[in-house]
Amino acid sequence: MKDIFDDRTQLRFLTCGSVDDGKSTLIGRLLYDTGNILSDQMEALENDSRKKGELHGDEGLDFSLLLDGLLAEREQGITIDVAYRYFSSDKRKFIVADTPGHSQYTRNMATGASNSELAVILIDARNGILQQTKRHTYIVSLMGIAHIILCVNKMDLVEWSKDVFNSIADDYMDFCGKISGSLNIYCVPVSAKKGDNVFSKSLDMPWYDRPTLMELLDSISPLSGTEKKPLRFPVQWVNRPNLDFRGYGGTVTSGSISKEDMITVLPSGITSTVKSIVTYDGEKEKASAGDSVTITIKDDIDISRGDIIAHYNDQPEMADQFRVTLVWMEAAPLMAGRVYFIKIGTKTISGRITNIRYKVNIDTMEHEACDRLEMNDIGVCNIALDTCIPFDPYEQCRATGGFIIIDKMTCMTVGIGIIHFALRRSENVSWHEFDMNKTLRGEQKNQKPCVLWFTGLSGSGKSTVANLVDKKLFSMGFHSYILDGDNIRMGLNKDLGFTPEARVENIRRVSEVAKLFTDAGLIVMVSFISPYRNERDHARSMFASGEFIEIYMDTPLEDCEQRDTKSLYKKARLGLIPNLTGVNAPYESPEKPEIHLDGTGQPEGLADTIIDFLLKTKTICSGSGLI
Repeated sequence: MKDIFDDRTQLRFLTCGSVDDGKSTLIGRLLYDTGNILSDQMEALENDSRKKGELHGDEGLDFSLLLDGLLAEREQGITIDVAYRYFSSDKRKFIVADTPGHSQYTRNMATGASNSELAVILIDARNGILQQTKRHTYIVSLMGIAHIILCVNKMDLVEWSKDVFNSIADDYMDFCGKISGSLNIYCVPVSAKKGDNVFSKSLDMPWYDRPTLMELLDSISPLSGTEKKPLRFPVQWVNRPNLDFRGYGGTVTSGSISKEDMITVLPSGITSTVKSIVTYDGEKEKASAGDSVTITIKDDIDISRGDIIAHYNDQPEMADQFRVTLVWMEAAPLMAGRVYFIKIGTKTISGRITNIRYKVNIDTMEHEACDRLEMNDIGVCNIALDTCIPFDPYEQCRATGGFIIIDKMTCMTVGIGIIHFALRRSENVSWHEFDMNKTLRGEQKNQKPCVLWFTGLSGSGKSTVANLVDKKLFSMGFHSYILDGDNIRMGLNKDLGFTPEARVENIRRVSEVAKLFTDAGLIVMVSFISPYRNERDHARSMFASGEFIEIYMDTPLEDCEQRDTKSLYKKARLGLIPNLTGVNAPYESPEKPEIHLDGTGQPEGLADTIIDFLLKTKTICSGSGLI
């Protein structure tokens, strides 16, 4: 039997806008009017609606209940999660994402937009255009959605006024004119609750003689053209059920691939030929954009999750630094210099925002200078990754041009971004390998190069103990050096203040210097408060296993204040010094330091504990050579 949907195209769209603009109600009405509500769903809808008020035909049905599935959503009458629904008309089948309007759930809205081809944006006719309406419109444009249907909803509550509709539509078109890019906008006055101009023409708005919402959804062609674009196949997993089969599974995100095609695997650049294309239903000759398949190739080469398969004569670019636009979604601000996980396609790597060029004023579309992005800010930044990746500008391919930002500590998605272009300087700079390396320099000095990272509050004893360790190492004939927080701020970092952003950059710079010192074969002691666990963990990641030794000077705040020779705590208590760690700025203590010292102990004994650790781990030796 032939599938009734075989000859129908599919359209993915989302509904968005400000809170309480009627998004869930509109989708529920679409499902109802197109006959896509099952009998048991209809019965549940009637029962749930009856609890909220007496039913009068369709008038009493609360269509939002079809989509607001979470208990918290129903209790508050809002959408929190992204709800996906599937329905069809005589001409098309649809996948619709009902996205939340609250500003704290902008991340969910952006998720829905990243997978959509068209956006339905709602505006409450009583309220007009709100900031969240503008933010959602800008994100929709950012995500490459070219078609917007503006539904001015709740027209029944403004007496079906043509003037109200025209005023809102004109204001919206003026706002969209400030957004770069080409947007195709269709404006429709509707009442989602009553069904006017949703599926059927409104008898109360005879002045509107253009298509209904459903007619637009049936007729607009998104023209995504994914099949005509270059082949991009991100490898999701390596399928090895037995020794006789090795396949590479994933989804064709753009273009198409056929048996015997010549392909290149990136980033390795190795070329081979497609042997077979395997699906659940058996082998096929060709796979196109949207198809989930397993590909086998003729040569036995190393291919891993995150690699990109492309046609050998049409490959993506490679780079590790980019100009990007970000939507920041976390309550804690984005700090330039902090290291995050960057997930692009199926590949996850480390990266950091090197520079925030500006943020976009969502009301005026003006560019404003800033040094951080707050929650829901949209900014243009430079980003640097730890390694080169294959990519395309987002407008050419979403899968290889869009990414998410993940906090390393919480593993939460904190931002999304799109790549505009590579920063060409990344292609012209590479690490130069010299003949004399870290190992040889360490052997010459009878020691293993490493960094002793002292962390703790101001006054905890970091510099005092580091100084004693340095003296002991010197007397034993070893080569060491101290990078002290105050000393570094007198020169290299004299341009940095004590804001959270400046502290992140302070630690980034000293981490790079410490790495160079270890490359010189030294035992380098870093004595910095370094209050953020994220930055200390990133510093650790720059060194080989066993080279980074974190030393936590665990000294109670009251003891630190008693030792306050610089009167820093006294001034902070008087409000004269802002952002002093332990008083009006946070300190995140280490979770598993290699050495945990009680800062109230005698400094000489604490220094001996560190020397004993270095001997025990064979970083140094008591004899004439390394053990």
